[in-house]
Amino acid sequence: MAVEKKPALEESIEVILRNGQSLRIRPIRPDDKKRLGEFFYRLSPRTRYLRFQYAKEHITEQELKYFTEVTPPKRYAYTATTGEAEQERIVAVGRWDMLPDGKSAEIAFTVEDNIQLRGVGTVLLEELAKAASVYNISVFEAQVLEDNTRMIEVFDESGFKIKKTFAEGVYRLTIDLKDQEEYAKRQAYREHVARSAGVNKLLKPRRVAVVGASRSPESVGGALFRNMLKDGFNGVVFPINPKTDSIAGVLAYPTVLDVPGDIDLAVIVVPAEGVLEVIDQCARKNIRGLLIISAGFGESGPEGAERERKLREKVLSYGMRVIGPNCLGILNNDPDVRLNATFSPVTPPAGRLSIGSQSGALGLALLDHARSINLGVSSFVSFGNRIDISTEDLLEYWEDDKNTDVIVLYQESFGHPRKFGRIARRVSHRKPVIAVKAGRSLVGARAASSHTGALAASDVAVDALFRQAGVIRVTTIEEMFNAAEVLTNQPLPKGPRVGILTNAGGPGVLAADACEGLGLKVTPLSAETQSRLREFLPKAAAVANPVDMIATASAESYKKALTVMLEDPGLDSIILIYIPPLVTRPEDVAHAVKEVLSGYSGEKPVILCFMMSESLMEGLRKDPAHAIRPFVFPEDAVQALALAYSYSQYRNMEEGRLIKFPEIDAERIRSLDRVQKSIGTRGWMIPEGSLALLKEYGINAVDTAVAYTEGEAASLADGLGYPVVMKVRSRKIVHKTDVGGIALNLRDAEEVKRAFSDMKSRIEAAGLGAVMEGVVIQPMVSNGQEMIVGMSIDALFGPLVMIGLGGIQVELIKDVAFSIHPLRDLDPGRMLEQLKSLPLLTGWRGRPHGDVEALKETLLRFSAIIEDFPEIDQMEINPLLVLEEGRGCVAVDARIYIKPQQ
Repeated sequence: MAVEKKPALEESIEVILRNGQSLRIRPIRPDDKKRLGEFFYRLSPRTRYLRFQYAKEHITEQELKYFTEVTPPKRYAYTATTGEAEQERIVAVGRWDMLPDGKSAEIAFTVEDNIQLRGVGTVLLEELAKAASVYNISVFEAQVLEDNTRMIEVFDESGFKIKKTFAEGVYRLTIDLKDQEEYAKRQAYREHVARSAGVNKLLKPRRVAVVGASRSPESVGGALFRNMLKDGFNGVVFPINPKTDSIAGVLAYPTVLDVPGDIDLAVIVVPAEGVLEVIDQCARKNIRGLLIISAGFGESGPEGAERERKLREKVLSYGMRVIGPNCLGILNNDPDVRLNATFSPVTPPAGRLSIGSQSGALGLALLDHARSINLGVSSFVSFGNRIDISTEDLLEYWEDDKNTDVIVLYQESFGHPRKFGRIARRVSHRKPVIAVKAGRSLVGARAASSHTGALAASDVAVDALFRQAGVIRVTTIEEMFNAAEVLTNQPLPKGPRVGILTNAGGPGVLAADACEGLGLKVTPLSAETQSRLREFLPKAAAVANPVDMIATASAESYKKALTVMLEDPGLDSIILIYIPPLVTRPEDVAHAVKEVLSGYSGEKPVILCFMMSESLMEGLRKDPAHAIRPFVFPEDAVQALALAYSYSQYRNMEEGRLIKFPEIDAERIRSLDRVQKSIGTRGWMIPEGSLALLKEYGINAVDTAVAYTEGEAASLADGLGYPVVMKVRSRKIVHKTDVGGIALNLRDAEEVKRAFSDMKSRIEAAGLGAVMEGVVIQPMVSNGQEMIVGMSIDALFGPLVMIGLGGIQVELIKDVAFSIHPLRDLDPGRMLEQLKSLPLLTGWRGRPHGDVEALKETLLRFSAIIEDFPEIDQMEINPLLVLEEGRGCVAVDARIYIKPQQ
């Protein structure tokens, strides 16, 4: 029987309203009767009229029972609530009642008057739509009075396809939940607006309370409060400490409740045991933004984890937005704000770089290093244990932030990697995102019995996610800052052609070698450029590329040569290297370079490398008379330029689109008897069942017959035509070659019978006779390139799709590429470009060209199977033979593993 989708509805959902405030949504419960009654009587008469379509003044106990005791899919409801325990109250309800056809449901919404116009109805509709998909409800219907313009607007702006009819003052709406393309776009935009608003309020407060501020400058609370004062916060800051009257000359208050007026942000720096009490006080003060510096939560063992769980539930019940706990703090260098709510001993200069760090300790190092190299920072957020605000929220905010040009992230784990990928893909087309993701080792990689699972270590998923999203991944903090230096201060290179200008041959050669190794090109300069350089450089100078002006080169020589090379249309970037000889001062070279660049209006990046001590370099970086930003070593300069060029290529790529194959009817395929039998059984599907499913999705597969005796095998082989292949048929034997379970190139009936007998003997000798379920017979297919296409499930990232060089040595050669499902139309081509073996499909050494376009389509159809059959845990085609151009591809062997039913 077919595996049915099981309900997976969350008990508590955090949603973000358009004003940035959070709200808790949960299923309605039988014990909500009193809360629902109180909610009803708080509604205005007009709101009740619009909901019930008559002047309803009372609600009965029977009605309360009906509304709260629901059983999906027949009847279901979500409530939006605030507060906790006895103080919890309902502020909105959205519900459905299934209609007789079993595929549609009537919906209705009620939102308390004082929170209307904040998007509550919209988020209830979104969550009900998600729940409906679990129960295969594909249509919502609603009846709305024509006076209820706000509710009509909710439906109109949702993005769902809607049909309207009107009669006797009532609109009847039919909402199609299946076509979600426009809905997904609008939902993403609504989420962008909401999450950005939430971060904006935290980074741009006007009135801040520091709970736990201390008279001791050496304490965390004391250092943070003094940073607020020292850096000139353009708002009002209140120290909260019940044990003193003033701190650093500022009047102190015992609690936030004693502070006159509103507070936008509470910075909490008290021991972990006291945090929950402070939050209750903040709720009574109606403070909506929290920055929790305190440690002692999820990072500190079981007791801390339980404390963090209570903390998360409490802030969600109050609708607060939170950064932390266990974090360094936040910084906003916007001159209109000047917020330094960190306990960092250093403050970096203002600039165009924004930094997000999961690690507080590393955050300190990041700020210190930014200051040491004079790299300007726009904003900094240490998000710690991220019980609320996370990387996704920060990306949403920085995408539109006018003060942010480049984004840098350090994170040790992912909360919602698929959401991160979706947001980062959009942001990366506007601004570069550089990421250091800790944890590249294979320790903890999931064991798997398929090739794909063995190759798909968890870090491979991170690489695939970043590559598809255009995120620039670096492996060290130094690489991160090098890339940020170039991307913040230089235009993006238009192409890979690099000109190298130096006063020493050795560093020029090192730079050229590094360029070639990182995908950049160092080609000879044009004859015209070489001639112009010869006019003023000594005879001993080399002018081809690299341009070695030799050690006697003056600052004036640098100035002239750089000008000439900037004017060469055959160059996309320039790397300028200087080693300080006795005859030329670095200050003079720096001044000459600055003079050229200040008058240059073109779009070529000029990367500087001054091979001198860091102490001398620091003076050049900070001296406003020079204001240049050189690297110390040429390899670092080249790597940063290569990352910038790679990002430039991504920016110019089309995003691609999701492909739907109109001839594929997933419901029909799922209803087929042979598919139901295969999909309904846990474990590896029988071989012919796997190939049959591929065929249903338009993937060509070799003809396959099943035999249980040597006579049947010979008879089937006669019908298929010789030569044939024989393979052991089993749900348990995965790697057939290892047990002698494959016989190739059988040319007549006698060879087939002998192969059957020998194979059976080998399988029995290996102790596997009980799991041998006959053999499969296939015609031999040759003259194609063996490839592998596979899928495995990553616990965090979901399905990973793999393409690579196939055959039995796939795990030895490891020439594979991964992408995260679902694939867009351009993803297969980009995956193939990562393979070293791609030339085998494109005419290497006179080989016929393979049908690459058919291979790309096969990958997309493979992705469609993954989408339609979520019960598949692993899937693999190996080998997939890519035939000559125009002849397509043929799946020769396939394996599909069905996960256990939940």
